[in-house]
Amino acid sequence: MEAYVNLNIENSVGYIEFFHPNRNAMPSDVLKDLTETIKHAGNNPEIKVIVLKSGGDRTFCAGASFNELIEIEDAETGKQFFSGFANVINAMRTCPKLIIGRVQGKAVGGGVGIAAATDYCLASQYAAIKLSELSIGIGPFVIEPAVSRKMGKMTMSQMTINAEEFYSAEFAKEKGLYGDLFDSVEVLDKAVSDLAEKLITYNPEALKAMKSVIWEGTAHWDTLLAERAEISGRLVLSDFTKETLKRFK
Repeated sequence: MEAYVNLNIENSVGYIEFFHPNRNAMPSDVLKDLTETIKHAGNNPEIKVIVLKSGGDRTFCAGASFNELIEIEDAETGKQFFSGFANVINAMRTCPKLIIGRVQGKAVGGGVGIAAATDYCLASQYAAIKLSELSIGIGPFVIEPAVSRKMGKMTMSQMTINAEEFYSAEFAKEKGLYGDLFDSVEVLDKAVSDLAEKLITYNPEALKAMKSVIWEGTAHWDTLLAERAEISGRLVLSDFTKETLKRFK
């Protein structure tokens, strides 16, 4: 199966789905397509609400593509790669439409950041989370602002330092990442659909204004996330990270 990013419109709801056969890991091309698709959906007058989801029935997103990370040989290329995650988060942040997240399975690293950048997120009981970046010699620098904003700085620090542990979906709900949990993907999908169908009946001007309020105080993220991408792009060149990534090739 090949990677893709699709947008389907159903009854004024824009369903954006991304997929990669390697546990929905995110290489540069998928990150770029996802950024552009979010921007397009945000500007499409036929769409009132956006649902962001991933393909498959297991992992929501495994984060950065290790296969691509291994091939990075200079700091500028590293910065460009991690800017892909920065661009996705900023596209979600500045999108004028509310974005509902649908997390059906585990989220790791950048996948946690994407979930945190949604305006409201629903998940299955299998949607455990992990910030594994320190264990490979980098750090969740780019996604930190989104994760800290949603879950709190201390929770982000706990997960970052305890980098090899998955935290349960119940933990993620308790800390504010997920609005609610569901016993199966089928029930999750119905809840997501029901919420989206309800939101499209609301005043679109009120929804847009509420989106601005939700993200108030984040205008500096364009610069901040670019700076964070530069840090990660430099660290991925370290001997420690290079040796660690070889184990995953």
